[in-house]
Amino acid sequence: MRKQRVLLTGATGGMGFLALQELLTHTDIQDITILVLDTEADRQKLKGYENRTGLTIHWGDLTHYQDVFECVKQADIVLHVAALVSPAADYYPKLAMKVNFGSMRNIIQAIQEQGRMDEVKVVSIGTVAETGDRMPPIHWGRVGDPIKPSMYDYYAVSKIAAERLLIESGLKYWVSLRQTGIMGPAMSKIKDAIMFHNCLDNVLEYVSDRDSGRLLGNLCLKEYSGELSEDFWGHIYNIGGGESCRVDTFTMYKELYGAIGFKNLKYVIDPKWYATRNFHGQYYLDSDKLEEHLHFRQDSMQYFYDAYLDNLGATAAISRVICKLPGGQKVMGSIMKKIFLKEARTKHGTVRFIEQNMEEHIDAYWGSKQAWEDIPDDINNFHPFKDWDQVIWIDHGYDESKPENELALEDMKGAAIFRGGVCRSTSMNTGNWRDKLHFTCAFGHDFEASPRLVLEGGHWCPVCERKSWNYAARAKVDPFFAQVWNPLHHYEETEREYDKEVSELDV
Repeated sequence: MRKQRVLLTGATGGMGFLALQELLTHTDIQDITILVLDTEADRQKLKGYENRTGLTIHWGDLTHYQDVFECVKQADIVLHVAALVSPAADYYPKLAMKVNFGSMRNIIQAIQEQGRMDEVKVVSIGTVAETGDRMPPIHWGRVGDPIKPSMYDYYAVSKIAAERLLIESGLKYWVSLRQTGIMGPAMSKIKDAIMFHNCLDNVLEYVSDRDSGRLLGNLCLKEYSGELSEDFWGHIYNIGGGESCRVDTFTMYKELYGAIGFKNLKYVIDPKWYATRNFHGQYYLDSDKLEEHLHFRQDSMQYFYDAYLDNLGATAAISRVICKLPGGQKVMGSIMKKIFLKEARTKHGTVRFIEQNMEEHIDAYWGSKQAWEDIPDDINNFHPFKDWDQVIWIDHGYDESKPENELALEDMKGAAIFRGGVCRSTSMNTGNWRDKLHFTCAFGHDFEASPRLVLEGGHWCPVCERKSWNYAARAKVDPFFAQVWNPLHHYEETEREYDKEVSELDV
């Protein structure tokens, strides 16, 4: 039996590098190619790997088609991990679209031109940010819930376009894995205003960098051995670490700051610096599905807490000593707050939004200036949400109890109506989730989409998606979408439409 040929992108990133380590333990059955941007940092990270048996390093660029074409020729399975992620994507939205959508297009085109659409298997890493803000009480979610990238989140926007392209590509073997927050040493070192976008009452079902790498390693091994079910392919999955990796932001901060001596969080957290909406995150109702296929989970949130303390090093011990002294928490907290405030006043900082009275941003992240003013100054007067076990299921607008092979045109027509639109197709092969049907959205845009994209992916009108964030207007005419908008927005709020500065048509 010949070796499995694996192409890995993003091999020097957080998830990709851990995946590379997993793959390198099985070079007796795998030949690995990695496509890496030729930078000094990446050269340094891969120093010592150049002559590893079973590994080929192709120094190139995912946005250069010929580089992708040459690497795809050497692949049976493509692990497409590379991306320009947040917060960098927030600063360079056009580059994010070029990299994240453009690379996917190059991979698919290369496979198509090589005549291997029924052979090459593509594993794409998407993101939880595709479904955007899922604050309580709708903090539990699953694949098929509405696509709803948060305002200004161009990482999510680019990934949504890439996922749509993949699902509708015609590839026989594809899978989209929507990655959650990756905890580990890299997360503990983040210093950016994005930390204040993560609302105190927000939740995430994290996964560790190690488990993420193990996930991809196991996927390749199980595919090679024949253990991976044929039914695995052609679907979208949520990556999550399970129950031990579910945490709300406020509880996480209590753990982190408590570990360095803060018994009273008022000295280190100013609740007015934190957004109350427009981030992303959810607890998953369906993340166990991927675990059942790939058996990758080993870490819990404790892994991140340990990484946080390791990153602080001696500073953690010093902080604990100072915090025990009379007035020590106030002194230590004032030092940390000065550092935090500097970040919160940067380009994408929440404090900057308020100080410069940026009305569109204020409405996006708090609802209104009055809503921000109503936030207590003292964290001890903040009343966190507590009913985390409450589940509100999002209705997907069709009978999910029916076997897939019984899906019929009348199901799609009903689903379209539930989305405020119309399915204009007059025929459909029963049980066919791959072929595109004709739709019109509530705003009169005509488009084509497969049942897989709409029902399982949660996607809808590509014209609306690429043009703007038109959520307030959409919620009025789209009952499906209203489920994830109305619970978080008061009817008296200003109804804004936020234009997008880039779409996949610009790449």
